[in-house]
Amino acid sequence: MQHRPIHIGIIPDGNRRWAVQNGLNKEDGYSRGLLPGLKLLQAAKQRGIQELTYYGFTVDNCKRPKKQVEAFTNACYEAVELIKNEAAELFVCGNTNSTCFPSKLLPYTKQKNKSDDKIKVNFLVNYGWEWDMKNGWASRAIPKIDMVVRWGGMRRLSGFLPLQTVYSDFYVIEDLWPDFREKHLDDALEWYARQDVTLGG
Repeated sequence: MQHRPIHIGIIPDGNRRWAVQNGLNKEDGYSRGLLPGLKLLQAAKQRGIQELTYYGFTVDNCKRPKKQVEAFTNACYEAVELIKNEAAELFVCGNTNSTCFPSKLLPYTKQKNKSDDKIKVNFLVNYGWEWDMKNGWASRAIPKIDMVVRWGGMRRLSGFLPLQTVYSDFYVIEDLWPDFREKHLDDALEWYARQDVTLGG
């Protein structure tokens, strides 16, 4: 049986760069990342992945211009609306005490018991690793991540769940997130299958 990750972390980077390359305003790129997120979720379910964690936006992202903040905040809410229709168990994790946190997402911040017949989707919204640490690891309900996949070519975790990614394999895709294709996921899974996962042993 092929070695396969149970839990994949997703860093969907490159929305703003994609928008600029396509003659749009930077804030227009966030909505173009919604359909790729849905396609990835559907593809992961078909391939037997049990859990996904998407990086929505960070506490630091809220320092960006107001139009961009409004755009990615709205995109996160729209993403949750799409996920709701996919028979997925959803958990939103982030600093709910901040004005940057979309109040419409508060009902999804309560952890539920995992259902064996549904894929679990964690969504990091207004998340920060320092906030996480100072709040007794508020993300502790999210289990360890086997593989992190980042779009957009950057080779960094950008504060993505440091507790859960201690032994994660890290796969980078050069294409920008709005250009997602199912082949990206298949290539990542094929790569992961070749890794020697020892967890330090």
